[in-house]
Amino acid sequence: MAHIRFRPRITSRHLALTPVAAVCAALLAPAAQAQTAEPTQTLAPVTVSEGNAARSADVAGLGDAPLARTPISATVIEAAQIESSGARSVRDLYKLDASVSDSYNAVGYWDYATVRGFVLDPKYNFRREGLPISAETVIGLENKERVEVFKGTSGIQAGTSAPGGLINYVVKRPTEKDLRSLRTEVTSEGGVLAHVDLGGRFGASREFGYRFNLAGERIGSHADNADGRRHLLALAMDWRISRDSLLEVEFEHSRRSQPGVPGLSLLGNQLPAANPFININNQPWSQDGVMRNFSGSVRFEQALATGWSWTAQLATQRLRADDRLAYPYGCYDAASGDYYADRYCPNGDYDLYDFRSDNERRTTSAAQLAIKGELKAAGLTHRLRFGLQANRHTDLGQPQADNNAAVGTGNIYTQPTLPADPSYFDPYTNLRERSTELFAYDAIEWAPGVQTWLGLRHTRLSRNSVRSDGSRATDYQRSATTPWLAGSWQLNPADMLYASWGQGLESEVAPGRSRYTNAGQPLPALNSRQWEFGFKHDDGRVRWNASFFDITRPLFGDLGSCDIEASCTRQRDGDARHRGIELGAGTRVGAWSLNASATALQARRRGSGIDPSLNGQTPTNVPEWILRASVGYRIAALPGLTALASLSHEGPRHVLPDGSVRLPSWTQVDAALRYETRLGNQPTTWTLGVDNLFNRRYFKEAPYQYSHVYLFPAAPRIVRLTLQTQF
Repeated sequence: MAHIRFRPRITSRHLALTPVAAVCAALLAPAAQAQTAEPTQTLAPVTVSEGNAARSADVAGLGDAPLARTPISATVIEAAQIESSGARSVRDLYKLDASVSDSYNAVGYWDYATVRGFVLDPKYNFRREGLPISAETVIGLENKERVEVFKGTSGIQAGTSAPGGLINYVVKRPTEKDLRSLRTEVTSEGGVLAHVDLGGRFGASREFGYRFNLAGERIGSHADNADGRRHLLALAMDWRISRDSLLEVEFEHSRRSQPGVPGLSLLGNQLPAANPFININNQPWSQDGVMRNFSGSVRFEQALATGWSWTAQLATQRLRADDRLAYPYGCYDAASGDYYADRYCPNGDYDLYDFRSDNERRTTSAAQLAIKGELKAAGLTHRLRFGLQANRHTDLGQPQADNNAAVGTGNIYTQPTLPADPSYFDPYTNLRERSTELFAYDAIEWAPGVQTWLGLRHTRLSRNSVRSDGSRATDYQRSATTPWLAGSWQLNPADMLYASWGQGLESEVAPGRSRYTNAGQPLPALNSRQWEFGFKHDDGRVRWNASFFDITRPLFGDLGSCDIEASCTRQRDGDARHRGIELGAGTRVGAWSLNASATALQARRRGSGIDPSLNGQTPTNVPEWILRASVGYRIAALPGLTALASLSHEGPRHVLPDGSVRLPSWTQVDAALRYETRLGNQPTTWTLGVDNLFNRRYFKEAPYQYSHVYLFPAAPRIVRLTLQTQF
């Protein structure tokens, strides 16, 4: 195993983006002088109150406004919920929100998410501390204070991104009181986890704070020969320079090594048995996939005149991956002479390929300067926020072993041993991208409880790519502006009505392959549009919400045979329209706590001229409805004991684009007993959890990707025992 060396610091070389970085540096320089300046506004203390629900979501970009009073749909999942659910990564949290479901979530691979029926792009739809990151890696949760899920088109929050929403990771910050926490967990699959969480403050005036997280895990997988290991090291610190100035610095380093588990597929036109133990990547030469992640950020906040403050933020992420997989793709049926390009043969045969892509390097850096405050003009109150953000992303690699010839024919029942083919002949596509974004928000209060919200983001994008052998080069620039409008009416302190309209932006270039007549040329910008209407109620005891959304996303397609040189053209080809209703509710009544959410979704393909048979069809892997519910009951007969149960139900979905094969709906129940006591006079919590309580066998998702059907079975029943204590 290679020795990994890392430095927990952010250098100017990491963040040399554009003039924005220079501006941020200049603004940071006089920070120390603020200690003697006459204070004009006091920044809120940096505190972490474990167990309290977050009142706002950074990912929305609307400042400190509480979610209950903002015209958006978002879910905030706190650290306590993350820990009690036994979640290791964000995919484990989808069971807490009916708007989110799986999309190609293979064991041993990075996380994908579908929100409102659209697959989030791991390059553009994920944030960390509000700034862009790549999610093409393992992102641990041990040092995360919360995970925020924003739903809808995100053109006002992100320069380019797929519609559906954004996911933002917020790291744990220093605590006011000393924190010394140890969590250990064992699972029935042989997994073992140890996690230490330390926090507190020091200094003459307790002006310095720290939060240290260290986690190590032996990953016990239910799939054959798919165990792995991972670790995470994270440190967050802050300095209260004065009551008006705050400096925060944090970083994390993680590594995971684990074999990937490919999805199953159709056997001819039939669904196979949902066997969660099969691992096709189980050849003698199969290797672990290895993912390394270093992420860090610096943030400085300065209070100005009453009601105003500015923030400068710098962030960097460096990823390295060795992506290796023995994967099945199609098959030739010797008995019938048929070739199944997108599935397995009826007898379970498949063609097996040896894929190896070593030393993939992805770097994402961002700098942001933002100013916010309140202004009164012409009898109206304006809550303003505007700023400048610069981003840089690179994706670099070397030739891969991903050759046209299969290494042999496998079978899901017999899994014969086949020869390896580590021939690194397939070029890697290197990508470099820069963007500069200007954004502005104005929340105008017209009368008590009546507001309009105006937002605008202008993006200038420069992107180029070329394969590692110098072929298929593309290079283009684009500028675009994405607006967002909303209105809200606070009927009373607990109830709010709202409506919003916004755009999202995606940018694409025709592949630089000779088969395209427009190879390497920029394509028209894809502007998604969304309407949303909603109602929110939150009186501190009972909360519920209802929203209706309508999203239209333009699509591209290939016109022509695409089998010889200059035989097809990449062009606009209709759109996808997703309309749905989202409901959510939660309350505490005596010893009971109840939470539930539901989504009903109508997703349709429209206007395709290339393949009119798709028009009116539901996209693959999009369930027609989703229901999530959880209940907790404090047992009075034994103080400290709480019984917990959760239910996830997802409706049927298409396996094939033409709708000829569908995956049935499924339901899973999880349960747990949590006992809060004291051990050695220290607060201690024992948790006995059972995932998939009734050991149901079903396919959880059916993504149609890379022109192939994939079927991912749900994990079997897994028991976990957790001990968390203070020391």
